[in-house]
Amino acid sequence: MGSFSIWHWLIVLLIVVMVFGTKKLKNIGSDLGGAVKGFKDGMKDGGATADDKPASQVTQSQPATEKTTIDVEAKTKG
Repeated sequence: MGSFSIWHWLIVLLIVVMVFGTKKLKNIGSDLGGAVKGFKDGMKDGGATADDKPASQVTQSQPATEKTTIDVEAKTKG
């Protein structure tokens, strides 16, 4: 009584296909696969330090003397 037979799972699968359609289920599967692949790639990259990365992936920080804001005076009409 605790487990379902193969016929129960086939009926559930049939209902899911009827509700969502095969095209939407295919899109959901590919999106889920892409998300899992991105997560795995992120986990691999997250464990690497800056010394392990190639020089093209290491970003250079901006020098402290460079200004990143612009001072502007507002002129009033009078």
